[in-house]
Amino acid sequence: MQEINKKERSTNIRVRFAPAPTGKMHLGNIRTALENYLFAKKKSGTFVLRIEDTDPERNFDPEAKEIIALLKWMGLDFDEGPYFQSKRTDLYQEKLKELEQKNIIYRCFCTTEELEAKRQRQIALKKPPRYDRACLNLSEDEIQKKIAAGKKFIWRFKMDPEKTIDFNDLGRGTLHFELTNFSDFPLTRQDGTFTFLFANAIDDMMMNITHVLRGDDHLTNTVNQVAIYHAFNAPVPTFWHLPVLCNKNGKKLSKRDFGFSLEDLKNEGYLPQAIANYLGIIGGSVKDEIMTLDQLIKELPDHPSSTSHIKYDVEKLNWVNHKWIEKLSAQELVVACKPFLQQKYNIEPLSEKKLEELLTLVQSDLVTLKDSIETVKFYFERPTINEKIEPTIIEIIKNNVGLIENAQEYLDKVKKDARTKNIAPSIIFPTIRLLLIGSRKGPHIQGLLEVLGKDESIKRLQLKAD
Repeated sequence: MQEINKKERSTNIRVRFAPAPTGKMHLGNIRTALENYLFAKKKSGTFVLRIEDTDPERNFDPEAKEIIALLKWMGLDFDEGPYFQSKRTDLYQEKLKELEQKNIIYRCFCTTEELEAKRQRQIALKKPPRYDRACLNLSEDEIQKKIAAGKKFIWRFKMDPEKTIDFNDLGRGTLHFELTNFSDFPLTRQDGTFTFLFANAIDDMMMNITHVLRGDDHLTNTVNQVAIYHAFNAPVPTFWHLPVLCNKNGKKLSKRDFGFSLEDLKNEGYLPQAIANYLGIIGGSVKDEIMTLDQLIKELPDHPSSTSHIKYDVEKLNWVNHKWIEKLSAQELVVACKPFLQQKYNIEPLSEKKLEELLTLVQSDLVTLKDSIETVKFYFERPTINEKIEPTIIEIIKNNVGLIENAQEYLDKVKKDARTKNIAPSIIFPTIRLLLIGSRKGPHIQGLLEVLGKDESIKRLQLKAD
C-alpha cells in the first residue's frame, strides 16, 4: 500500500480492526470491530480489516474465514482487506533493519529462564519487574561470539529514560508517560518472528491508520508503539482505549461466562442486530435503546467516556434481543427460526404460511430464536394431560366442538354456556388452553385453534389419543 501524505492523512479517517485468529471471536473483539465500524461510517472514513496471524502455532482460524463470516453476519462490512501479517514479513524485516541502522535496537541473548529468574528476584525485592538491560552494552566481539556459538537472541527496542511519551486519547485527552518507568521491549521472538507490538505499529504506520480504537487493556502497549512511531518520525494516530467488558463480578469476561463467544450467542439464537445494538449502547446513556446500525452511527459520541471497565449484562442483552425478535416480519421470523426448529422437528411438510402462523403466534414469547423449539412444541407433540379437570367444564368444552371451524364462534358459545353454569371465563379458557398445549398460560386461544386446525383441535379438546 502506498503511503498517504500528511495533508491527505489529516482529512482521510482510517481505522482498523485487527483480530488474532487464535480462538473464537468473543464479545470484546466484536465490540472493538463495531466501534471501529461506527467511527469510520460517522466520519466518512475507511474501515480496514487486518489479521494478526504472526503466531502460526496458535492459528485457530486459517485465512480468517470464521472472522470474516461473523463480521458479515453482524453487518460490519470492511472497506479494505483482509491484510495478513504473515504475508508482510519482508516489510517488518526492512523496518527492523532501519532501526538497527539508527542504533535504536539491540540483540538480547537472555533466555526465558534467566528473564523469569530476574523477574521473580525483582518482585521479591518489591521492585517493578523490568528488563535490566544486561545485553545493552555487549561489544560487537561478544555479540559475534554468541552468534557463532548458536545462541538464540531477540531484538529489543532501546527506550530513552530521559524522554516522555505523549499521545491523544479520545476518552482521556492527552496522556503523558515517563519512559524511565518502561522496559526495553522485544520486537522479535527467538524464532525470528515478529511480536504483536512491532508488527502492529509498523502496519498502522504503513497503512496510514489515523485512529486506533481498541481495548483499555492495550494502554501500556500504546506507549511502546508510540515510541516506535517516534523512531520513524511518523505521525502518531489518535487513540481511543475502549472500556473492557467485565462480568457481573467485575472480572474480565472469560470462557466461563455465558455469551463470551460471538459464535455461542449466534448458536443460542441471538440476532446480530440485537448484539450490535446492545454492544453499541452498553456503558452509555441513550433515549431510545433499540437502534439499528445507522442509528448507532448517529448516536456515536464525539467525546466518549473514559471508563476503563463496563459490565456485561445478559439480562439486558436478552431484553434487547426480545425487542428485536418482536420487530421481525413473519417472513423474517421463519427464516431466523428455521435452523433451530430443524434441529428438533420435521418441518418439511409445513408450508411457509403455516410456519408463519405458528411462529407469529408465539413471537411475543421469544427471548431468543432458540426458544422457538420449546414454544412450538405443542404443535408437533400432543400434550399429556395429568391434571384432573372438573366434569362440568369438560362437558362444556366438548359439547361445542362442532362450532370449532369458526374459532371465535366456538369460544363465544363456550363462554355463554359457562356463564349459565356460573363458571368464570378465567377458569374455562385456561382449561381450553391446557387441553390444547399442556399449559394454562401461553398464546391466545383463538390463534391456537386456528393454527392446530379443526381436526387436531377437536382431538385435543375431546382428550382423544388418536
